[in-house]
Amino acid sequence: MTNSAEPASETPRRTRRRTSPLLIILIWLLLIGAGAASAYLYSNHLKETMMSELDAKWQARTEELKADYTAQLTALSGEVSTLESKVETFNELLEFTKDNTTDKTDNSNKLYTQLNEVKKQLAELQKKMDLLK
Repeated sequence: MTNSAEPASETPRRTRRRTSPLLIILIWLLLIGAGAASAYLYSNHLKETMMSELDAKWQARTEELKADYTAQLTALSGEVSTLESKVETFNELLEFTKDNTTDKTDNSNKLYTQLNEVKKQLAELQKKMDLLK
């Protein structure tokens, strides 16, 4: 009976195919390679996304700073124009006073003092404008 049992058990072994260890190793290598390639592509995608977001933030901040700078420069230019007109007015008044004063009056000294103060303010504003440039 042992002889008759042997052929029956051998028959299923012969029909069952064994997968080659080389095929399993090849499949594993393909899976590992696909995973590494996917990780590399995804990291590049994340890097590009982050770079574009940072670029957008930097450009927005640059535009904000440019607008602020322009506003400050415009305000200082207005102040300089106002002070220049005051200086011109004081100069005209000083010339008129010089022409009409005698040695006994002290009005010209007051005008010179006011003129010097206005010139100092004008110089300070000019320095601020130079710093903004």
